[in-house]
Amino acid sequence: MADLRIGIDVGGTNTDAVVLDAGGRVIAKAKRPTTPEVTDGLRAALDAVLEMIEDRGRVGRVMLGTTHATNAILERRGLGRVAVVRLGAPATTSVPPLSDWPDDLRKAVSAGEAIVPGGHYVDGREISPLDLDAVRRFLDGVRADAVAVTSVFSPADDGHERRVAELVRAEYGLPVSVSCEIGSLGLLERENATVLNAALYGVAGHVTEALVTALAERGLGARPYLAQNDGTLMTLEHAARLPVATIGSGPANSLRGAAYLSGVADAVVVDVGGTSTDLGVLAGGFPRESAAAVEIGGVLTNFRMPDILAIALGGGTVVRPHGLGPDSVGYRIGSEALVFGGATATMTDAAVAAGRTPPGADGWPERLQRAIKGDMSEEKADILESAVTRADEMVIDAVDRMTLGRSDRPLVAVGGGAFLLPDHLPGVSRVIRPEHADVANAVGAAIALASGRVDTILPAGDSRADAIESAKEEARARAVAAGADPAGVEIVDLLEVPLSYLSEPAVRVHVKAAGPLAR
Repeated sequence: MADLRIGIDVGGTNTDAVVLDAGGRVIAKAKRPTTPEVTDGLRAALDAVLEMIEDRGRVGRVMLGTTHATNAILERRGLGRVAVVRLGAPATTSVPPLSDWPDDLRKAVSAGEAIVPGGHYVDGREISPLDLDAVRRFLDGVRADAVAVTSVFSPADDGHERRVAELVRAEYGLPVSVSCEIGSLGLLERENATVLNAALYGVAGHVTEALVTALAERGLGARPYLAQNDGTLMTLEHAARLPVATIGSGPANSLRGAAYLSGVADAVVVDVGGTSTDLGVLAGGFPRESAAAVEIGGVLTNFRMPDILAIALGGGTVVRPHGLGPDSVGYRIGSEALVFGGATATMTDAAVAAGRTPPGADGWPERLQRAIKGDMSEEKADILESAVTRADEMVIDAVDRMTLGRSDRPLVAVGGGAFLLPDHLPGVSRVIRPEHADVANAVGAAIALASGRVDTILPAGDSRADAIESAKEEARARAVAAGADPAGVEIVDLLEVPLSYLSEPAVRVHVKAAGPLAR
C-alpha cells in the first residue's frame, strides 16, 4: 500500500527531506547541503531518507518546494525570451510594458512588446474591439520562446486574453501565459507577473524533468507535486503552466510545517536557516498573505504571496569584531565554522558560546573552546558574546514589525538554526520549539493541500449571490486542476470589497478553495 509521502524543500543552505506515514508522523528525515546545481542536493536528500525506510513501494507521493524559479530571476539565468502582448490600446499606451524593469532583466527576457486594441473596462464594456491581425503582425516580427498576454481588467472579463491565447497556440505553437490566471486587478503588476511566468517555462521544465528522472532512477512510482507560494500544492502539469506560483514556496512551507508540528494555528513563525531568517504570521493555520505588491528581482508583481520579513541572520552568518554579516558561509558551514574545525567565526559559534547548543551537537562546545584558546581567546569570546546580543536585537525588532504590537501570540521557532533564538522574547507570549522543527519546511511540503483561487469583479445587485456561487465553483475547479480530490475541496477564504465610483454597483471578490490531494 502506497501510504508514505516524502516532502523535500530546497533552501539556500540545506535541502531537507522527510517521510511521513499515513498518520502524519515523521518516520525519517535528513538534511543535505544545497549544491550549486540544486538538483544534486535534491537527489542526495532523497537518497538519505529512502535508506531509512524498508519498502520504497510504499511511497505514494513526493512533494517538492524549490528555489529554482526565484534563483533564475535573481541571477538572470535560464530565462526564456518572451513576446509581450498588452490588450488595451488606445487607453494604456502612456506606460509601455516592462518600463519599470531593471535593464539587465528586460534584456534577458523581452523579445519585444506591443500594445494592441482590445481589453475591457471594469464594468465589462469593451475598450475597443480585439484586433487579432495586429497580434499576428507583431508575432510575425519577433522570435520568442513564449508569449505573455495581459488585458485590461481581465480578472473581470478574460474573453480577449483567451482568444489571443487560442490564436498563439494554433498558429504559432508557442506556450502562452495569460494574466487572468496569475495576478489580480493592477494592470502593470499583473503584466509583470505574467511575463515572469512565461520566462520561467524552461526553468519549470528543467525542474519537473529532474524530479521525474530522480524518482524513476530510484524505482519510485510516486506521484510528484510542487509547492506553491501560499503553502499548497499543484501537479507538475499545473506547475508547468504556472511556474511563477512556486516563488515563495519555501517560507510558506515553513509556516505550514510550523502549524502542523506545533498544533498552533495562530502564531508568529521564525524560520532560522543557514543564510537568513524568515518571519511570518499564521492565521488559521495558513500563512498571512501580503497586502502589498511584491518585488521579485527588482520587478513589482501582484500575485498572492505570504507576508514574509527576511533578515540577514542565519547559522552561517559571519561574525566580525564590529559587525554581523550580512554575508554567510552558507552550505560551507560544515567546514568553515569554528565548531566544525574551521577558521571562520559564525553565528552558530556565537550561539554555542552563549550556551545555545542544539540537540545532538556532541563536541561542539569543546571544539569551540579549543578554537578560541588558540587565537586571542578573550577578544574572540567578547566578539561572539556581542554577536548574540546584536542577533537577539534583530529578532526582537523583526518580531515587533510582524506582530504590529500584538503580544498575545506564541512564537514557533523552526529551521536548522532555531537554536540561535533565546527561550524568551519580548512581544510574544511564549517560544515553542516543536519536535522535528529543523525540517519544518519539508514537513510543510509533505502535508500541504491543493488549492485554487479566483480574484474578480462581480455585480453587487440582485445577481450578486449567483455570481459569487459561480466564483466559488471556479475556485473549486482550479483546486481540482491543481490536484485536489473533488470530494474534499472546501472554500477556505472568501473576501468581498465594495468598489466605488462605478456606473453600476460592483464588488471585488477573492475566493480560495483547498482540499486534500486526489488518491
